[in-house]
Amino acid sequence: MLPVTTAWLSSLDPLSEVPADQLQWLIDNSEHRLLAAGEFVVKPGEVIAGTHVFRQGRMVLYSVQEGLRRDFSTVLPGEITGYLPYSRAHFASMYGEITEDAQIMSLPRERIRDLITHNFELTQALVHVMTNRVRDFSVLMQQNEKMLALGKLSAGLAHELNNPAAAILRDAMTLRQHLKLVPDRFKEVMSIHMEPEDVDAVSDLFFPMIAERKHQQLTLTQRMKEEERLTDWMEERNVDNATDIAETLVEFGICQEDLDRLDRHIPRTFSSSMFNWLHANLVTEKMVEDIAESSNRIANLVSSVKVFTHMDRDQGKTMTDIHPGIRNTLVIMGFKIRKFKIEVIENFGADVPQISIMPGEMNQVWTNLIDNALDAMEVNGKGTLTITTRRDRAYVEVTVADNGPGIPREIQSRIFDPFFTTKEMGKGTGMGLETVQKIIRQHHGTIKMHTSPEGTAFVVCLPVQG
Repeated sequence: MLPVTTAWLSSLDPLSEVPADQLQWLIDNSEHRLLAAGEFVVKPGEVIAGTHVFRQGRMVLYSVQEGLRRDFSTVLPGEITGYLPYSRAHFASMYGEITEDAQIMSLPRERIRDLITHNFELTQALVHVMTNRVRDFSVLMQQNEKMLALGKLSAGLAHELNNPAAAILRDAMTLRQHLKLVPDRFKEVMSIHMEPEDVDAVSDLFFPMIAERKHQQLTLTQRMKEEERLTDWMEERNVDNATDIAETLVEFGICQEDLDRLDRHIPRTFSSSMFNWLHANLVTEKMVEDIAESSNRIANLVSSVKVFTHMDRDQGKTMTDIHPGIRNTLVIMGFKIRKFKIEVIENFGADVPQISIMPGEMNQVWTNLIDNALDAMEVNGKGTLTITTRRDRAYVEVTVADNGPGIPREIQSRIFDPFFTTKEMGKGTGMGLETVQKIIRQHHGTIKMHTSPEGTAFVVCLPVQG
C-alpha cells in the first residue's frame, strides 16, 4: 500500500491551500482500503458512505439506461469523489466500479460533521470540489437527457413517417401494375358504339360521382351486403370482374340507383367493357388520392418537426401562440399515444393570448410533461390525457393531466430534484422535471403539481409579457 502523507495531499490541486494539520486530521480519521478490479464502491440506491480520495487505480462511474451502459466519468489517482460537505445527495444514482486495482482513503460519512466544525479550510476545499462536480455532472446529465428525449422523439417520428411512406410505395407499385392494363381497356373502350347524347349523359353522371365522393360510414355487415347487391346487379348484365368492381363502387359511395341511371345510356352489349372502364378510372383516382393523402401526412409531420424545434428562428423571446407548439408535440408523439391507447382531450381556451416565450425552450416543457403523463398511464393499458389552457388575468395557465395511478406521497417532495426519477432504471435520468422547472423559471413562471390515486396534473403558469 502506497503511503498517504500530508505532502502528497498538498500536491493535489483542490487541497493545495489546506493547512497540514487539517490534512493530517483527514488521514487519521479515514479508512484506508485496497479494492480489486471488478469491485463496486457504490451501486444505484445505496447510501453514499463517505468522501473518497483515490491514491492509485481508477473507477468508472456509469448508469444503465434504455438497457445500455452509459459511462459518465473516470476517477483517477489524486481525485476526490463520494459524499462531500453540505451535499444533499444521500443515495447513489449510478454505479462506481473499480476498473484497475485501487487504493482508496475514505472519510466515513459520520465524521463529516466534525470535519465541518473543526476544519474550515479543508471543508472549504471539499465544498469547492463539490460545486465543480455538480456543475460538470449537471452538464453531462442535461446533455444525456436531451439525447434520451431526442431518441424517443426520433423513434416516434420514424414510426409516424413509416406508415405513409410505406403506403406511397405500395400505391405506386399497384398503380404501375394497374396502368399496364390500360392498353387492353383502351381497345375495349374504342370498340364501344354509343350515341353522342348517351356519351354526354354517362360523362355528366359518372365524373361528378368521383368529384363528390360519398364517404359512407358502414359496418362490416352493411358493407358486405351492399357489395353483394351490386355484384348481383352486374352479374345479371354479364359484367366481368363484378366482385372487384362492386368493392370499389361501395368505397366511393356509388349505389345501385347510380348504376341504374348509368345503365340507361349504356348498350347492354357493351356493359362489361364500359363498367370495367369506369372501374379503372375509380381505382386510379383512389390510388392517386391515397398517395396525395400519404404525402400530405409526411409534409405535415415535417412541418410539425420544424415548428417544434423552431428552426430558422431567433432563440430569444417572441410573442407566440402556445397552442401550435402543444399540438405539434402531440403529432410527433402520436405513435406513443396510439401505442398506449391514450385518448387526448384538448380544452384550449379561445381567449388565450400570445405570450412572450422562447418557443423552442417551451416545447421541451410540453414534451417532458406529456411524455411523463404517457408513461404514467402505461401501467393501465389505456388512459386519458387532458391538456387545458386558459387565461388568468396577466397570466396563461396550461394544465397537463393524466388519469394514471398518481405519485406516491413519500416522493412527492422530491420530483423536481436533480437526478431524481420515479421511472425504473434505464427509462429516465431524473433531469426531465428539473429541466422543466428551470425553463419555466427563466420565463418568470411557476409550475405546481396535484396528484392523487386518480391521476396527476402539472399546472404551468406563465406571464403574458414574460
